Amino acid sequence: MVAGLLALLLVVGVAMVVAYPNLPDISDLADYKPKLPLRIYTADNQLMGEFGEERRHLTPIKDIPDVMKNAVLSIEDNRFYQHGGVDYLGILRAGIANIGRVKSQGASTITMQVARNVYLSSEKTYTRKIYEILLTYKLEHMLSKDQILEIYMNQIFLGNRAYGFASAAETYFGKSLREITIAEAAMLAGLPKAPSAYNPISNPKRARSRQLYIIERMEENGYITAEQAKTAKAEPLALRTSGDKRTLHAEYVAETVRQMVFAQYGQDTYTRGLNVYTTIQSTEQMAAYKALRQGIMDFERRQIYRGPEKFIDLPSDPKKMEDVIDEALEEHPDNGDVMSAVVLEASPRKVLAVRQNGEQISITAEGLKPAQSGLSEKAPPAKQVRKGAIIRIVQMPKGGWEITQLPEVEGAFVAITPRTGAIRALVGGFDFAKNKFNHVTQAWRQPGSSFKPFIYSAALEKGFTPATVVNDAPLFFDAGVTGGQPWEPKNYDGTFDGPMTLRKGLAKSKNMVSIRILQSVGPRHAQEWVGRFGFDEDKHPAYLTMALGAGSVTPMQMATGYSVFANGGYRVQPHLITRIADYKDRILVDSPTAAHPEDSQRVIPARNAYVMTSLLQEVTRSGTAARAQATLRRSDIYGKTGTTNDSMDAWFAGYQQNLAAVVWIGYDTPRKLGDRETGGGLSLPIWISFMETALRSIPVGEPPVPEGLVQIGNDWVFEELAKNGGITTLGVGAENTAAKPAALPPGEEKNRILDLFRN
Repeated sequence: MVAGLLALLLVVGVAMVVAYPNLPDISDLADYKPKLPLRIYTADNQLMGEFGEERRHLTPIKDIPDVMKNAVLSIEDNRFYQHGGVDYLGILRAGIANIGRVKSQGASTITMQVARNVYLSSEKTYTRKIYEILLTYKLEHMLSKDQILEIYMNQIFLGNRAYGFASAAETYFGKSLREITIAEAAMLAGLPKAPSAYNPISNPKRARSRQLYIIERMEENGYITAEQAKTAKAEPLALRTSGDKRTLHAEYVAETVRQMVFAQYGQDTYTRGLNVYTTIQSTEQMAAYKALRQGIMDFERRQIYRGPEKFIDLPSDPKKMEDVIDEALEEHPDNGDVMSAVVLEASPRKVLAVRQNGEQISITAEGLKPAQSGLSEKAPPAKQVRKGAIIRIVQMPKGGWEITQLPEVEGAFVAITPRTGAIRALVGGFDFAKNKFNHVTQAWRQPGSSFKPFIYSAALEKGFTPATVVNDAPLFFDAGVTGGQPWEPKNYDGTFDGPMTLRKGLAKSKNMVSIRILQSVGPRHAQEWVGRFGFDEDKHPAYLTMALGAGSVTPMQMATGYSVFANGGYRVQPHLITRIADYKDRILVDSPTAAHPEDSQRVIPARNAYVMTSLLQEVTRSGTAARAQATLRRSDIYGKTGTTNDSMDAWFAGYQQNLAAVVWIGYDTPRKLGDRETGGGLSLPIWISFMETALRSIPVGEPPVPEGLVQIGNDWVFEELAKNGGITTLGVGAENTAAKPAALPPGEEKNRILDLFRN
């Protein structure tokens, strides 16, 4: 053994003379700067997204807790602070073990691992080993022990794209490194040897075995007491997985921010450790995500069951069956809380399915109803739920499991602060992994009746008041008036209620009332007026169909438009980023949110916004959105439902003074949602669910009355219109020829009907 050691020392001595001058320059390690990812945070410092080849959170050695350092030293290099970088006896012992083909005892110190991981390849040759030893000497000579350990703790790969223990703590446990327990530290310390083999998520048994061994080593080395070791061994670990409820789902936000930052910094975006802080509120973001998904899944329960996603043959051998199931479910991963499973048994009364983790799930009674058609003996083979079928399941609120299916319908949700334009929650679709198209900013859809308030706002400046009486009676227009086909619009319920006030017309979403208002205001003027709210005028042709929302908008535009009513007449610019800092928290970009809407452009008079708020309050009190005030039990709620022709788009846009939010539901390739699906029935419940969380700590409060208004009865009217009580009429008598209902040409009652939009 002594002779072998002397031979090794001789080889190393010769190599130092020959190879040492050719070793790589390591001076840059004195100011260690690894590749650091782009990290995106909410306003309350919750991590939303991370972009880069390597997930890493550079943590100075002074900020790494002792429990983590002790766990690593116990298993990797307990004599780290005593030796000079190379453990010669360990190297000789490992060499003898390898010659004898027994399990290697390991001899790489932490300094040697830094040399290998930072500068050298992973090939196992004697030449590389010698270079590793020489580089280790150089590191030990130029850097302090703490500097070397800091590099190791931040550089080492720990699986799941995590580099360094700070990143691993977030990846596996969803917490910061300073919060780590002895049990968690021991689990993480087991990863450097083989990140895949000891991954606690994919290989829990092997990871657990190594964790217990490390805890014992920590006790043997005096880092923890026997009692602490006993407690750590018994501690259950809460691992963070993709379906973890603690995960903040803000993928669409993170991707939007990534694109914005990349436009500024290019490829440096992914390596220089930029930290981007946004306006997103984590509680509201999670509420929006859950509300939209729940609303879409509720809609999905009303759809015809389309059948399993795939069918596989299940071998009779249990082990082979397990492998086949694992492989199949790997190709059909869970989609959040919509999980995948393989059917083992199926009958109209019970389905037994198995998850990828081997858990068997029994589905009975109510849980079978959504897939009842697929359980029938008469079901087509492609739709039949049978042995070997890959299905989707969800947990029911009151317990148990339910068969479901991945939805084809899409949705969008966005909430902003009306006074500043700060985006507080944004969900661009049902699931980012399934569809990366951001429907909040990229989906141009017809807004239907949710666009009517902007036409009403234009009318107020033309002498209309909430008490103005408009006739809800039939209308017919030829092609010259509409810019297209002849048009005979209808109300949603197919009936006409005759003369009614503007207030009632908007609350009940009467199409004839809106059309007559636009006729009087003038389509060209209305087109210019809606441009004040941030809408593209060219996407709203100056025809009467604009009264029913025949143009194109995005959900973000709708949120901006409704914010004008909410903040008293100012148009704000929606924004996401408040500041950008580097990895040392040096501010690169500082864009604080404006504190007052007065910093933005006034686009409508304050009194116009106030009267519109009063009209929209009626919608949520007694109109098509009456469910809003009834459920939330507060009066300071304003908004409008919208459902386009053939129920292709369902909207609700609304606000409270402090928060404006918009919901859209529809198919990417427009098609009917269903004859009974409306904005009030489909989108409004999502909006309410979000507001239940978002408004929880906000007291009821209504906007102050601006100058220039007089109250007559229950209505507010402009001062100059108060002389006659604010009451005028439109389209009621024969004298009003501009809005007089037109008769249908004989014999063309059917083939000339174009019912563009419903409530």
